[in-house]
Amino acid sequence: MFNSHDEAKRSDLLTGILNWGPLLVPPLLWAGNFVIGRYIRHDIPPMTLAFARHLIALLCLLPFCYRPMYQYFAQYRALRWHLIGTALTGLAGFNLCIYVGLQSTVASNGLLLNSTIPVLIVILATMLYGHKLRINQAAGLIISCVGVLTIILHGDFSRLISLQFSHGDLIVFLGMICFTFYSLWLRYIPADVNRIGLFGFQLLIATLFLAPFFAWEYASGLRVIWTVGSVSAMLYVAIAASLAATFLYMTGVARIGSARAGVYIHLIPLYGVVLSTLFLGETIHYYHAAGLAAILAGLTAYNWDQISASLTKRTNPV
Repeated sequence: MFNSHDEAKRSDLLTGILNWGPLLVPPLLWAGNFVIGRYIRHDIPPMTLAFARHLIALLCLLPFCYRPMYQYFAQYRALRWHLIGTALTGLAGFNLCIYVGLQSTVASNGLLLNSTIPVLIVILATMLYGHKLRINQAAGLIISCVGVLTIILHGDFSRLISLQFSHGDLIVFLGMICFTFYSLWLRYIPADVNRIGLFGFQLLIATLFLAPFFAWEYASGLRVIWTVGSVSAMLYVAIAASLAATFLYMTGVARIGSARAGVYIHLIPLYGVVLSTLFLGETIHYYHAAGLAAILAGLTAYNWDQISASLTKRTNPV
């Protein structure tokens, strides 16, 4: 027999699993997107993969999203510029840059550069929207930027003087900038807008935008080598990395809020480095660890006020 205290503990544990559990999966699926993009690079041209990802995801989602897309069309039309902006940056631009960049850089670099997104959000918010920075926040940004340069320059800062950058790293970094704009512009879409219909329109816009890139690549003679692996890769990036990850992340945000859910994004590099080591045989170099450590240290410094307040609240409960 269990007493009421034991039942309450089991209930709290179950609630915690339901709230936090779903958020452990999306970073794993998103990390797999980088690994797949690198692994399949010789079988699927990058622009074709980006186009196929959004087309397949749209076709799979259509039975569920066509009704809200039609029902709330006037609302989406009023938000058309935000729809177009978020679709072209967070979906089309981000994934196109990732797949093109992974043709000439390892997945580990791309995954670690993914950690720059929170830093870039703050930098652009400061530059474009007048966001005020405190001393610890400015210091955190500088430390994080050093971490980014450590990864891009492979630990050799003399490359900065001679402007010797990895072509693939720069393209992947451009993708991170695209996703940063997506994150900033997404805030202007009201919370009460139906998310299924919103995602449907974003996929539609991204697919239409990527179609000419796919056509150009196809006309250039770059074709898919059809194998079980290439088909599986297309299905993974469309269904797992796009639909399943997005649905689970939205579920987690609805349960615990976007601020706390966003912390789980930092699991992407951890998952990704493990996956790229296991499945791609990539070697983790000292500059990977040093760069990631600097980025995380910078993020900690930037958020130190909130961290300190949280620790104080826990040690001094009211």
